[in-house]
Amino acid sequence: MKRLFLGIVLILISATTANAIQLVSVAGDRVNMRSGPGDDQAILWELGDGYPLQVLDSKGKWYKVSDFEGDVGWIYKSLVNRTPHLIVKKKVVNIRSGPGTSYRLIGKANYGVVFKTLERGKDGWVKVEHENGLVGWVLRNLLWGW
Repeated sequence: MKRLFLGIVLILISATTANAIQLVSVAGDRVNMRSGPGDDQAILWELGDGYPLQVLDSKGKWYKVSDFEGDVGWIYKSLVNRTPHLIVKKKVVNIRSGPGTSYRLIGKANYGVVFKTLERGKDGWVKVEHENGLVGWVLRNLLWGW
């Protein structure tokens, strides 16, 4: 009976892991997202360093990916990594000195700006860093990625 229970638990863990959303970030500037898995496929978009993507499928050395706007394409696996990044999905977001609206406003970011994720705070806030060196806190639900 214990073996049967253990087997069921392992199957459930495997199923949960297999269905988990896999996110990656672009590793490099001017990386091409293509219409299919190959260098001979049309370039759909040119993506910058840290741009977060969701992996939908895999074929050989290529990932089929989707971005925060739902655009789908293919990217060479060696051109992404697992460094967590977030992208602004609202028109403008406030960047604060701490995790809450009572903290001082230190900057603003527009739609499509990419941040490196530094820390996941409490109450739905995330500490981020912009490529220009600005470090601050943004409300997590205003961003996409991880």
